[in-house]
Formats: sequence, structure tokens, C-alpha cells
Amino acid sequence: MSNVIKSEAESTSGRSEEPRKVDIPSIALPRQDSEQGTSKEEKRPPLPPRPSRRVSNAPPAIFSSTKSPTRPRLQSTATTAVSRTDIHTQSFEDGSRETSAASKQLSPPTRPWTGWGSIRRLKIHDGDDSASIRSYAPTIEAGADAESLLGDVLGPEPTSGWNILNGQLEETELQQRDSPDNEVVLHDFDQEFDEIECLDSLGSNEEDLLNQWKSKRKHFLILSSAGKPIYNRHGDDNLISGYIGVVQTIISFYEGAQDRLKGFTAGGARFVIMAQGPLYLVAISKLGESDSQLRVQLEALYMQILSTLTLPNLTHIFSNRPSTDLRRPLQGTEPLLSALADSFTRGSVPTLFSALECLKIRKSHRDVINDTLLHKRCESLLYGLVVAGGRLVSVVRPRRHSLHPSDLQLVFNMLFEAEGVKAGGGENWIPLCLPGFNKNGYLYMYVSFIDPREEEKSAGRDGVSRQDEVAILLISANKESFYDLRQMRDDVVEELEKNCSMVIIKSAIQKGRYSVTDIVPGTVLQHFIYKSRANVQFTMPSYEPQYTTLLARRRLLSLYHTLHAAVHTKNAHLKVHHCISRDAVSLAWVTPLFELYCVAGPNSNRNALAQNANKVAQWARREEERIFIIGGAVCAMRITAQL
Repeated sequence: MSNVIKSEAESTSGRSEEPRKVDIPSIALPRQDSEQGTSKEEKRPPLPPRPSRRVSNAPPAIFSSTKSPTRPRLQSTATTAVSRTDIHTQSFEDGSRETSAASKQLSPPTRPWTGWGSIRRLKIHDGDDSASIRSYAPTIEAGADAESLLGDVLGPEPTSGWNILNGQLEETELQQRDSPDNEVVLHDFDQEFDEIECLDSLGSNEEDLLNQWKSKRKHFLILSSAGKPIYNRHGDDNLISGYIGVVQTIISFYEGAQDRLKGFTAGGARFVIMAQGPLYLVAISKLGESDSQLRVQLEALYMQILSTLTLPNLTHIFSNRPSTDLRRPLQGTEPLLSALADSFTRGSVPTLFSALECLKIRKSHRDVINDTLLHKRCESLLYGLVVAGGRLVSVVRPRRHSLHPSDLQLVFNMLFEAEGVKAGGGENWIPLCLPGFNKNGYLYMYVSFIDPREEEKSAGRDGVSRQDEVAILLISANKESFYDLRQMRDDVVEELEKNCSMVIIKSAIQKGRYSVTDIVPGTVLQHFIYKSRANVQFTMPSYEPQYTTLLARRRLLSLYHTLHAAVHTKNAHLKVHHCISRDAVSLAWVTPLFELYCVAGPNSNRNALAQNANKVAQWARREEERIFIIGGAVCAMRITAQL
């Protein structure tokens, strides 16, 4: 018996040193190698099929070892790591997986994988246990010259295996990331601003007008909490009264449930709703804008209403009579609201980035203009501005007070977008409320347009464009200061002519915006926007030659909207965002000092894009005092607003 036990132990130890092979399971009844040692209990049922066992001639089970039989050898060895670095697991969108051994040079998978989003390249290093679960931020890669500003974001070139994989996935990825739906949305964008005819007395053209109304890519609706229509961009109230009633019913349903409705998606359009006191403002967009971007636009429309009525007057009107028709107090402001809404539809860079654009001139020249405004200012002056083509040239402001970008946007919209102000002549006196400064009272603005091409008009060449218009804006809290401000305007213009500052302004206007190649010769960039976060100002090159048409500019602005939404999404802490589409390769770079958004051609190299972005950032830092107004002219004065 001892011999038997010994042989059994030896056989057990032998199995631990040299595992025996396991037969591949097959559908067959278990066979019996001998008639001894078998019993009814050891018989296996025919179903389910199991691998056959060899019945040995060993003694009964009471003499066998108490150690349980060893498991068959597994095809993989034991490991304590989360996943082995030499095993490559590929997960697909349909839930399936594909596992294969990884080598130093990775081979492309047998099927395309489109789950990377904007990340075109991944890097896996041999011997790194975290390689399979490593998270790759959507960053960029460039050479050493971009390392100074981009820091540790940049990395080495990817392996050749991923280069092969990128080549196979490039066409598939671009097709999936840039859907042809964008072409459908913008194919007739030139007709977006065509006016819709009024509904006739018999209503025979109602169906055609409704189809035109539905074809618009963007709508803005303003109504009161009682359901009274106040403003809509397209169509008259009689045409879309039913739709306004539906919107008001949906909003009221959620208000009754103590759950304020902020937005929803229906019919391929995004509905964003903002409640401001007794008003409901609704934006309906098919242009792919985010909710936060649409809310900024609705906020601007609300500020335009406050600039006419002020907040106390608006509250007083609805507190006495909630069903008041606000269209009568706002009569005459429809062109201002429509001009503001159309600028949002075309794409408004100042609204998107909440910043101002300045005219690029030398710092010494700007200081001369600032000194002229300071020396010639009158006692009642609050703010003094020189504006050229919608771009700020100089500003005089009170100490510890700055003009809010939203207030200046309202002023520029009134002067350069809507035709009402300039149609009254070259000199205007306008009472208005600047909500960013004080939403409870009125200020008074003196506006005087100066034609920088008077000699051309005298020669019979009329048609001064918006980019050639120069205006002097003088704002006061005293409604009786019209003549004082007009005298100041005359003195300022005379002094600007003497010190040749007006010639400098004219030259800068005629030169236009700089081109991208002026900054980085031979660059792959087609356009960029650089925003100084400290100065709340931005600069950008000319749209020419790639973005000269309305449709091309709208596509460019849609791309900027996408980049801006990606880096400013709530809980998103992206430093660099790289995006690839069928028409362009784009980059968003956000730091505590600036924001930079770049657009290049569809076949541009990512490393070249990173290097050019770095050069643009360095140029902007060098030219900061030319492209931005830093501080401006500051004076001490008392500030009061007429209620």
C-alpha cells in the first residue's frame, strides 16, 4: 500500500512539474479504458457533452491523495496586472471585442474602429502596465520650438504601426465626423435673411408662407409670461400665432410643475428658453450652437430691450398689468432687434467670445489720440470713444469704471448694423440705457460720423462701406449736455487733424486687417482668433481669400462655435483641443492669459498646425500694445445716471 501511495504522490508531483495535455472537448460519450474501477456513480450522462476521462487502475478512492486534481493548463499565464501589455484588446461600438498579441510594431485591426473622436493618434509604450487603460487628452504634437508655450502637452511621434492605422482609418473617420447634414443645413444659407411676405386677408398664401418660415435655420421669439407676442424675427404675428401659443403652453406646463424648462430638441432644431422677469425669450437654431452660446444671444436681445425701457420701467409696466402688449412701448426698435438677431445668425465674433476688437495702430499713435480726448473733454463727459469700422480706436473712461463688452455691442449694433441712426444724418442725440453699466437709468449719447474719404465723395465716388466709417461717441449722464458735447467733438476733430492722427486712422482703415501670412509666412493656417482674457479683447486676420462669401464665413464661425463649446463646456478642463473634419483641421488652445482658435486646411499636418499656433501666440504677445487697448485714457469724474 505504501508503494501505491508513493507512486501516487510521485505522479502528483510530476504533474505539477510537467502539466499533462488536455484533450479538446468533443461531443462523445465517455469511454471506459478498463472494466475495473468503474461504477454506476462514475458514469456520465450523454448530455451535456463533456471531455472524456481516463480511468486508471489505481486502488479505490480511499487510498488516493486528498489533494484535488489540478486544473487543466490555461492558455494564458497568471498575472496580477489589470491587463497585460503584450495583449491587445480592441473594443468596437457594437459591443464586440477582438483580442490579439501585440508586438513592437502594431498591426492594423481587421475592422475599422471609430471610437476615438477627435484623437487621431494614440501612443502605446512597451512595458507600461497602464498602456491599456491610459487616457489620452485631445492634444497636439509639435517640435521643440513649440515646447516653450505648449509645455508637456507635446510628445514624440507615434509608432509606425499607428501611422499605418491612421492611413486606413482617415477616410472613414472624416466621413463619420463630418456628416453631410451640414451641407443640407447651409446649402441655401443666402436666402436665410429674405423677408417673409405678410399674410393676405383671405389666408390663401398661408401654407406657402409657413413653409418659408419653417425653412429658416434660426428663429428668435420674445413673448410675455401671459403669452402676448412681443417680437419674432421671421414672419408676422398672425402667421405664427399658433406656434407661439404652443411654446407658451409648454413653458407654462413646466412652470406649474415648479421645474423651469431650459431647452429641448425637436425636429432637428435646438430650442433654448430663457426667462427674464415677465419675459420669455426663445431661440430656435439648426446651426449646431450650444445652449450656453444661444443663451448669450438671448441675453443680448434682452439687453437691447432694457436699453430702450430700463429695468424699472419694464417691471412697472407688467406689475400693473401683466397682459400688457409691450410692442407699443418698443415701437421703432424692431430694426435694432432684427439687426442684432441677423448678426447672430451670420456669426458674431464679439458675441461668441464676449470681447471687443480694436483697430491695429502703434501704441504711440494711440496715446496721442487718448491725450487729445483727455485735453479736449468737457465737464459733463462720462465716456468718450473713437470707433472705426466697428473697431475701437480709443476710449476715455472714468477711473475704476470700464465699458462692458455687451454695452458696446449694443452701441455698435445701433451705429453700424441698423441703418436708422446714420439715416438721420451725421449727428445724433440718443438717450439709451447701458445695462452693463446701470440698468436702472438712462445715459445720453452724442454720435457724429466722420467720413474719412470726403475727397473721394467730392470727386463723385460715393458708397462708403461700413469698414470705412469713423464715428466719435460722447456719452454723458446729463441730458442737457448736447451743445457741450458737440463743441468737444469739433475740438477733438480739429486737434486730430493737426497732429495727423486722423491720417493714421484713415491709413489703418484702408489697409484693412492683416493677413495670416503677414504673421507666419508660408503658414498652413487659414484663419485664427486670439483673445486676451485680461483685456477682454480679441484680434483676427482678414477673411480673405478663403472666407469671402457669406456661406464660407458662416461655416467658419460654426467651426469656432464648436471649438469654443468644446473647451468651455461645464466640467471640461481642456487645455488644447484638436479637431479634424472633412473641410478643415482646427485647434483650440486655452491658457489663463489668452485663448487661441486656429483653422487650417483639411490636409494640414498636426505638428505644423501646433508650431504655427505657437508662433501666432508669440506674435500676439509681442504686438499686444498695438492690437489691444491696454487701460485706455482714465480721468476722474462724478458718475450719475438720470432715472
